[in-house]
Amino acid sequence: MTARSAKAAQTRDRIAEAAAALYIERGLDDLTLDDVAKRAETTVQTILRAFASKEKLIFAALERSADAGTPVRATPPGDLAAGVGALFDLYENIGDYVIGQLADERRHPSLKASLDGGRNGHRAWVRIVFAPQLERRRGSARTQLYNILLVTTDVYVWKLFRRDLALSRSAAESTMRKMLAGVLDAE
Repeated sequence: MTARSAKAAQTRDRIAEAAAALYIERGLDDLTLDDVAKRAETTVQTILRAFASKEKLIFAALERSADAGTPVRATPPGDLAAGVGALFDLYENIGDYVIGQLADERRHPSLKASLDGGRNGHRAWVRIVFAPQLERRRGSARTQLYNILLVTTDVYVWKLFRRDLALSRSAAESTMRKMLAGVLDAE
């Protein structure tokens, strides 16, 4: 019984990994159970037996991916270069995945909880990494700077630089650092 349970768990993991990979490549609407079955080297019937539906499979795959996600590497507060480097480490690893989830959020509200967790994590990261710069401001000036830092370091900015403009990682990081330095110097 233990060997059978272990094999079933391995099959579920393989299916979830295949679904997550296909989700990143295609998005939810272009992902089929047939494609997942081929990639996972199993059958659609096995997928449905394990997850009951395409939606439940995708939700389980995304939850597993989020749980195994790469945390942002800790950096000294106020260290702009280290903060941006750590952020790019994260975005290079999961940025395309996050962009895919964001694109599907309106059509699939079940993604909201996971995405809200990411949004809250990003807000906390900005408060920690830019704590020295934020502490020098009060009231609306602090709120405005916080909002600018939040937007400038958002995953959509990474996507614009790396995917849409096809900048190298080095060029994209340099551009984000210059944007941030310009904002912080102006303050």
